[in-house]
Amino acid sequence: MSLFDTSIAALDGSPLDVAALRGQAVLVVNVASKCGLTPQYTALEELQKTYGDRGFTVLGVPCNQFGGQEPGSAEEIATFCSATYGVTFPLTEKVDVNGPDRHPLYAELTATPDAAGAAGDVQWNFEKFLVAPDGRVAARFRPRTEPLAAEVTDAVEAVLPQA
Repeated sequence: MSLFDTSIAALDGSPLDVAALRGQAVLVVNVASKCGLTPQYTALEELQKTYGDRGFTVLGVPCNQFGGQEPGSAEEIATFCSATYGVTFPLTEKVDVNGPDRHPLYAELTATPDAAGAAGDVQWNFEKFLVAPDGRVAARFRPRTEPLAAEVTDAVEAVLPQA
């Protein structure tokens, strides 16, 4: 299974056409509105603006499993992201990324090790998984890794589709 074979709803509950992302580089990030790392939305949006026209998108996945830091409704999350951070990238429905109700997408993503070789559960909000245009998980970045850190931007640039 790859990201492009996954079924997940958009934040508004409508079906998200994940298959339409096939052929793009996608940074999948579990997000939360009331976290100390929430300001990473600014850098995620900058990545979106920098690489969006080159076959890249951020895919935000709201999750309330870490300290209850994403308690809002879909409407509240959408308003917060748009009004506070000007988010233009797609957001999915709120899902679990760990545990028995883990979304199938995260069952696949969490099998990928980080740079230190550790796979397994998502550690906290804003953990990042870079999915290459062919659907393979190319890299995993832990929550405190800033979205504009060289290791992230270098990895994104390495998997962007060729023009």
